[in-house]
Amino acid sequence: MPPTNTPNNSSEKTLYSQLSALTKDKTVWQESIPYVGALLENQSPKITAKALWLLGEMGLQYPETIAPYVGNIASFMDATNDIFRERALNALGRIGRARFELVQPHWEKMFSLASDNIPQVRLSFIWASENIATNTPNPYKAYMPLFANLLNDSDDKVRMEAPEMFRVMGKRRPMMVKPYLERLQWLAGNDANPIVRIHSAGAIRVIKQE
Repeated sequence: MPPTNTPNNSSEKTLYSQLSALTKDKTVWQESIPYVGALLENQSPKITAKALWLLGEMGLQYPETIAPYVGNIASFMDATNDIFRERALNALGRIGRARFELVQPHWEKMFSLASDNIPQVRLSFIWASENIATNTPNPYKAYMPLFANLLNDSDDKVRMEAPEMFRVMGKRRPMMVKPYLERLQWLAGNDANPIVRIHSAGAIRVIKQE
């Protein structure tokens, strides 16, 4: 659950430095998962956010070891802190890329954040989905209309990323995304944002090649 108290500045600085050093030393990641998992409780928002991100990266490498912590990570999708919701989604995406079954119990909650009122959370939802779909695309078949709606998001950063989900899916299950080819073609040729145009064109190339 979200933290209930905040350590002093010195303690926070020390912990953050330790986590930064740990991020770079992948040789000790597996044995450090319990330590980082414990930091989700009763720490400053800065430490909690860093721990959530690191647990996601660790979970991509060591899904079996991260398994006991997935429920706690997922609980942060209910946090009022926007960054916690972002980081929880990112972590679940990385873990789900390695082992879909670990995040499957939290599937419906993840999809509820596709309409979060914070654009960065919606963006993190797309990133997480891209990660999971990389190795487990089939569960997304029924949800492609939702990603099509995100192509029209009110936020430019979300719209820039949304075509990437169609690129990921198009490489693995082109038939699932071919119904959206016309929409992607329109974006590639007409959208005001150059990144949206580039990413849409990239998705089209992949779909047509498959």
